[in-house]
Amino acid sequence: MARLPLEDNFNDVINKTQRGLKISDEDLAQRAEVTAEDLAAVKGGKPIVAVIRRVARHLRLGPDALEALAAKAWYPEQPNFPTGFAAFNTPFEDMTVNSYLVWDSRTKLGAAFDTGANCDAMIDTIHAEKIKLHYIFITHTHDDHIADLAKLAAATKAEVWASETEPVNFPGAKTFKENAHFHMGPLAIKTLFTWGHSPGMTTFYITGLSWPLAIVGDSIFASSMGGSPTNFADQFRNNKEKILTLPNDTVLACGHGPLTTLGQEKRHNPFFTTR
Repeated sequence: MARLPLEDNFNDVINKTQRGLKISDEDLAQRAEVTAEDLAAVKGGKPIVAVIRRVARHLRLGPDALEALAAKAWYPEQPNFPTGFAAFNTPFEDMTVNSYLVWDSRTKLGAAFDTGANCDAMIDTIHAEKIKLHYIFITHTHDDHIADLAKLAAATKAEVWASETEPVNFPGAKTFKENAHFHMGPLAIKTLFTWGHSPGMTTFYITGLSWPLAIVGDSIFASSMGGSPTNFADQFRNNKEKILTLPNDTVLACGHGPLTTLGQEKRHNPFFTTR
């Protein structure tokens, strides 16, 4: 997959945090001791470093990480999976969305995670690798993540699974509880409910590949995390308690943007560098 841009710019991080914390522009400018004009400029994408750092502190964001994001000074080192993992990126309206394929190279049993806007490349890989797709797991039911579910299910006859708190509207789909376990040969898949961005947002923690892998949907992005105007605190808490406690070498396969690792996010994600 080609190098993907980060999902959020520094001002996206500021805007979604401010919205989630329900802090007005007037209040934030006063707390950070910046002018309304400078705050508006920063929120519009102008990288005024002094203002960014002041605002970061009052939004409980890491100033150094946010400044680096504004300067475009960091991009996650990309992990390598020799086999058993493939990532797909497809355009959806004015953005792109990721979907993933995981399989056991010996038994060829596989699972898909979301479908993206178009699953043709995923189906091609399934055929090329002779994968027997057993599961289609849904991180959450936002349109961009399940747009091609009918095609993928019809092509593979795989079981469709989603969270019991956000079931997918699809004939025959099944639901799982938190901490459910699925197995494909030596691969083990555990469900973690990292809700907030959506009611049933699920992270799938997978062991048995070259690296531990967490398919996180829109829970976390490289240098950012999924936003929510109503459940922002829940999203952050679930990320901190259920994702940030995984091993540092865990690869994070995000719903948008590039792959990253937990260790890199602890050092470079503005949401987590000061926690």
